Amino acid sequence: MNTQNKNTRPPQHSKRGQKPIGRAGQNKKKESKLDPNLFVKKAQPSGQVGFRSETPFATLNLNAILLKNLEAKGYESMTNIQEQAIPSLLENRDILGISNTGSGKTGAFLIPIIEQARLDPRNFTALIVTPTRELALQIEEEFKSLSKGMNLYSNTFIGGTNINSDFKALNRKLNVIVGCPGRLLDLANRKLLHLNQINTLVLDEFDRMLDMGFVNDVKKIVHGMTKRKHTMLFSATLDATQKQLIDSLLNNPVTVKVNTGVSTNENVDQEVIRVPEGKDKFEVLENLFRSNDLEKVIIFTETKRLADRLSKQLNQAGIKSGLIHGNKSQNFRNRTIDEFKAGLTQVLVATDVAARGIDVADVSHVINYQLPMSMDSYIHRIGRTGRAGKTGRAITFAN
Repeated sequence: MNTQNKNTRPPQHSKRGQKPIGRAGQNKKKESKLDPNLFVKKAQPSGQVGFRSETPFATLNLNAILLKNLEAKGYESMTNIQEQAIPSLLENRDILGISNTGSGKTGAFLIPIIEQARLDPRNFTALIVTPTRELALQIEEEFKSLSKGMNLYSNTFIGGTNINSDFKALNRKLNVIVGCPGRLLDLANRKLLHLNQINTLVLDEFDRMLDMGFVNDVKKIVHGMTKRKHTMLFSATLDATQKQLIDSLLNNPVTVKVNTGVSTNENVDQEVIRVPEGKDKFEVLENLFRSNDLEKVIIFTETKRLADRLSKQLNQAGIKSGLIHGNKSQNFRNRTIDEFKAGLTQVLVATDVAARGIDVADVSHVINYQLPMSMDSYIHRIGRTGRAGKTGRAITFAN
């Protein structure tokens, strides 16, 4: 198909000896090397068994207001990761925690943080670092609901928002600071965020935080935390190549593995749809929506451009769709997710920015419109369904 039109600029040429910079060089398509057969697996749903323990929160020596807030949210018994992690965290032990998405990891680190903060609110600050803005906002929302009525203060610091509001927020004592590395370092470099006054560090989705995209920023943050006494690392996946770095961050840690860190959620029924050469992939997708089973769906693409096009096609086909990726403003992304949560849209089309941090109840299906580039990406993508012990379904398109 000819993609040139009268508005297309001619390729730009670089200095002598260098290759020309044109569309072909800029948009060279990356091909996934993953075997699609890896994405075929029947669910072995455990329901609430294997997700929640039978141990009630009341068995822990928690503040009465915190217990009341947990009860108000419908949390009576702990999940497995919470049961195994919280007692050690209340004793200020460092931790490496591995558990599936939707298994209660956020509560596992927030509950001990709230307990520690209430004992000495004037001298306690925890920094929770996340790879995505959506995850940061979700964590602070959970903190506010769990700490309601306890006079503890928090704020989220992420890109895509007005930095002037960050200046104002940092003028008060914060017990919990949540953010992404770029904005946090920016504020630290401006001498507005004082890393040397923070006691506790949490790296949520630490596997992503310690990969090539974030690791240097994380090292800078850690270096500035000269009074760090407590470190918690949580994720659904574990990269064996990061062991040395993990060991350097943790001091005599407790290791809690509810799953291996290299396997997919057992509560997700996984299948592959092979699209023959020349077949219209969107037509195959549209046909899936003729089934009433696809109630609340997240569709993942590898590129922003395809996400834009796919969302437009879905809406034109009468399938209400929202869209989020890195080129969208934070306000746009927040509004889109709120509409998806509220059921105003049936589909959320996203790049991997949504694979970590979107906690939407009852997502019935995850569809990989393009093969993910890594198994870790796949695990986090399909972790958006089959959450909280429920059964979900993942469909991956392959040629």
